[in-house]
Amino acid sequence: MPFTTYRAAEMGAVALTPAGPFEAGSHASLTLVYTAGRFGIDDTGHLKISWRTTSDMARPQFDRPAAPNYVTVAASNGAVLEARFTLANIRPYANTIFIRVVRGFLRAGDRITVGLGERSGGSPGFRLQTNCEAGFPLKVSVDPFATYEFCELPSPAPSLIAGPASGWRAILPTLVATGQPFRLAIVAEDRWGNPTPLAEGPLVIRASRPVAGLPERVMPRQGRTVIEGLSAPEAGELTITLEDGHGSEVGRTNPMRVSQETPLRHFWADLHGQSGETIGAGTAEAYFRYARDAAFIDMVGHQGNDFQISDTFWAELNRLTERFHEPGRFLTVPGYEWSGNTGMGGDRNVFFREEGRPIRHSSRILLADAPGAPDCFTATDLFQALEGEDAVVIAHVGGRYADVRMAHDGRLERAVEVHSTWGTFEWLLHDAFDCGYRVGIVCHSDDHKGRPGATRPGASHFGAIGGLTCYLMPELTRAALFAALRRRRHYGTTGTRLFLSVEGHFAEPVPIFEDDPALGPARSAPRKAALMGDIVAPGAVPMTLRVEAIGSAPIERIDVFHGKERVLTERPFDAGHLGRRVRVLWEGAEYRGRGREVPWEGVVRLAGTRFTRAEAVNFLNPEHPLEITAPGEEVRFRSVTTGNRAGIDLWLASDSGTIAVETTVARGTFRVRAIGLEDIVLDAGGLGRRIRLYRLPERSSAYRLALTHKARFTGPADLPVYVRLTQEDGHQAWSSPIYLIAPPSFEEA
Repeated sequence: MPFTTYRAAEMGAVALTPAGPFEAGSHASLTLVYTAGRFGIDDTGHLKISWRTTSDMARPQFDRPAAPNYVTVAASNGAVLEARFTLANIRPYANTIFIRVVRGFLRAGDRITVGLGERSGGSPGFRLQTNCEAGFPLKVSVDPFATYEFCELPSPAPSLIAGPASGWRAILPTLVATGQPFRLAIVAEDRWGNPTPLAEGPLVIRASRPVAGLPERVMPRQGRTVIEGLSAPEAGELTITLEDGHGSEVGRTNPMRVSQETPLRHFWADLHGQSGETIGAGTAEAYFRYARDAAFIDMVGHQGNDFQISDTFWAELNRLTERFHEPGRFLTVPGYEWSGNTGMGGDRNVFFREEGRPIRHSSRILLADAPGAPDCFTATDLFQALEGEDAVVIAHVGGRYADVRMAHDGRLERAVEVHSTWGTFEWLLHDAFDCGYRVGIVCHSDDHKGRPGATRPGASHFGAIGGLTCYLMPELTRAALFAALRRRRHYGTTGTRLFLSVEGHFAEPVPIFEDDPALGPARSAPRKAALMGDIVAPGAVPMTLRVEAIGSAPIERIDVFHGKERVLTERPFDAGHLGRRVRVLWEGAEYRGRGREVPWEGVVRLAGTRFTRAEAVNFLNPEHPLEITAPGEEVRFRSVTTGNRAGIDLWLASDSGTIAVETTVARGTFRVRAIGLEDIVLDAGGLGRRIRLYRLPERSSAYRLALTHKARFTGPADLPVYVRLTQEDGHQAWSSPIYLIAPPSFEEA
């Protein structure tokens, strides 16, 4: 008989000591006690302790008392218990300590005591989830009758709070007009990137050019401050640095371009993430509040998995987007993630311009309510159901990936997401090119930590910082956003805010289409200049591509692409600027689907030379820093890539000798003298998995890079022209392509 027959109180009770709060990412020693209820637990019955699938709380271990995350279990009456860790539990609580009574039984009042991070044997404790959460649920379920029918009990949900500040994040707009008001936001962060109130001031503020209204120093309250009403009277590039009371730099803003006029402004968005009502963390209300008040992005969307969104929660999401929506200040976008199985088309993000539109479920496997709108089991069904809606769809790679080769509708699906906290997926863009689609490029976070707009991977299998997209819009309204999405007026980054301008110029006016002419008659406006996302029929007129970038860190290179082919690499230095800094980089993924993460564990050894300095590149987990095991000769490392990259910079004492790279994935030995400006590549199979070595200037200060490039359309297939920017800190950005096409065959409307 199902447990709905019995009250949960009859099944037992759970207590956690201490009760918290706890510092996120800290090592703690917790005691969870289950007291058996009316029926006890029979021989071979079970107890489960579960937490969220996407949480990065440590995995428990049961046989090394001196090691981190040691867990003990014991029954008060001496019954023999068996404990193991498993991921075989119902979403969204897959992480589970599974305890089985293997000999004996429990009567009412008997107890099972679970020591999470038991320290008596020398363990430092159990490492908790690294992101803050007002109530971190530890779901406890019991199977008292040994039937594998579990009853969930009222369970503890301790608070996880931020730790001490380890640095400051400072945020400016990317593009403003001279005299136009703007704000400076300053936020203290702990070692895991959580905003923290535990920060001391004052901060000294220094600007690279005059700023009206900017104070010389500020005293942040509760670890943050926002300075409104600033303006720059002169055109140029602006950065602001923060110094502590001793004159040391503790923070730097993203670059800001000040122009005489800005017909299209830059607005930053994270349109893709979800909260704890589905598989993420925290509440949906806290999610929107974080995006506005802690991440300081301009636009945010909520994209819960459709098969976890009940009609009640869908209505609540629509109420929240309407409530937080403030045109001109902060935009919210209603929508959901259509999460069909990969073979049915894979993940798609659906965005509506207005609230109140129906949600179409890919399945109802985790829902109990009756269907409202008809379900859509394939991506093709979804596109058909959305026909006539004021909606935009983005192809997405998460646990599942969007198979655009199986289904695509260019009237709705206007972009592909090439980066999120799941990794980097340029192959999805290549799939679209192979099929002849004309799509823009976006990057969003797919946040699962309650931190849209500022997502860090923490210590989890999510191997990348969450992405951001800069939308080029005349004003901050939903109408302008949907116009930018439909015209592909945007560029995406791996989470940093940099300035990027990509324009195509022609010697004479050429047709530039307001919409994709492949979808039917579209108006064209003959012009001599195109922006990223434009579709151009240039005929024999060549395009001069003009690119200008201002990085948030020194720029390493800009690659220009014609479709999938890289045709030019421009650097702010040449071979004559190189010194003795050698970069050893590893990158790529295992394959397209779940389990794409590549664990890179290995060593870099020098022979015949030494290094005088070693620094990590894009290492994202503070628990795994570089380990210099032999000074000047050997460095060990542990990191994860999921299509993105990480590595080590070594400053060498001489150009003699060799560098040996040995990893769990690939290994090779390289002569130091052979390492120069161009990459030396060691292929490691998988999906873009490889090791690269090349040189960089010993010290870089090139934050700005501009280039020009000639592109000529020769047909018959489209020529998508776009750029990928790479910074020395590992961050990247992609512009939406300018599509050079053959003249359409229809008469223009």
